[in-house]
Amino acid sequence: MVASLTRRFGDLDVAEEAAAEAFATAVERWPADGVPPNPGGWLTTTANHKAIDRIRRENKREVKHKEAQVRYDDPAEPLGAIDDERLRLIFTCAHPALAMEARVALTLRMVGGLTAAEIGRAFLVREDSMTRRITRAKVKIKEAAIPYRVPDADGLPARVSGVLAVLYLVFNEGYLSTSPDADPVRAELTAEAIRLTRLIRELLPQDGEVAGLLALMLLIEARRPARVSPGGELVTLDEQDRGAWDAALIAEGHRLVRERLATGAAPGRYQVLAAINAVHTSARTMEETDWSQVVALYDQLVRLDPSPIVALNRAIAIAELDGPEVALAAVDRLVEPLAGYHSFHATRADLLRRLGRNRDARAAYALAIELAGNTAEVAALTRRRDL
Repeated sequence: MVASLTRRFGDLDVAEEAAAEAFATAVERWPADGVPPNPGGWLTTTANHKAIDRIRRENKREVKHKEAQVRYDDPAEPLGAIDDERLRLIFTCAHPALAMEARVALTLRMVGGLTAAEIGRAFLVREDSMTRRITRAKVKIKEAAIPYRVPDADGLPARVSGVLAVLYLVFNEGYLSTSPDADPVRAELTAEAIRLTRLIRELLPQDGEVAGLLALMLLIEARRPARVSPGGELVTLDEQDRGAWDAALIAEGHRLVRERLATGAAPGRYQVLAAINAVHTSARTMEETDWSQVVALYDQLVRLDPSPIVALNRAIAIAELDGPEVALAAVDRLVEPLAGYHSFHATRADLLRRLGRNRDARAAYALAIELAGNTAEVAALTRRRDL
């Protein structure tokens, strides 16, 4: 709805507020009046009325209202190879006129429906800072008159990396929500991220990173049925029922990885991540995982993305190949950049426990539990702490 309202009125704030007011009106009226025969149509009509009312209240209401009516009444202009409202919205939010952090944050807010607090946790920044970042991005789009469209074929390659970064974060928020108030796994977000990535692959079928991101998403999504226990606890990779994994998604992901390897082209970040997940999903058990290959792929990934989080994930693989003592030394070198990241403390706790340092492990688990936002993850960490 926000995407269609943005197309009609050309203003993200108007679109977001009108959609929220329409849902609020539905919550107020439907219990008394009954749900209308076409709830979606009712919400869309109400949101349009709310948007027009707001525009009329603003200082230049006549001019703005006329512009809105022109947007609504004129036939839609072909704006790209694929006509999809949410894809248009993503390309608007991920415009290169915005800083990368702003692009990702705004898209998570407008397309993913995440709150500023949820996005802030994903970025490891405070909620008020994230709110200001999103507000500034909206103002920039409005003042710069950034068009609401998918770029043409010539303009797509320069824009795609920012869009892929956005889609990956939307997917990650769905696969493991950062909010304590949301479901631990939000399938609607992972499904939407995959759907939009498929559309971009139609636009850029030869782009290796688009194929890599799609493969990565499919291989991670394949494990979702085994990710949360019936009791609501996050299930780690070593404890998952691999028979519950989605074989069709794994097959498609593996095919995409093989296709990219066959080209001989140097892989990008998403392709390497997809290859790592292909190794994991090829093993019938945790013990059968080819950890030497996983570590080699992480070595390649570190050269492409020398971030502390990649180094942390590499250390987890090192623990399986070279033992927990070597891995712990690598993890401890990351304390400064990752002190506020719950997975750092959870990883450290697991390694300490494997080394028999139970008191230190419990202290590290306590820090991880304090920082974790996902209720299913908190439950898993609490159980491991109390073993």
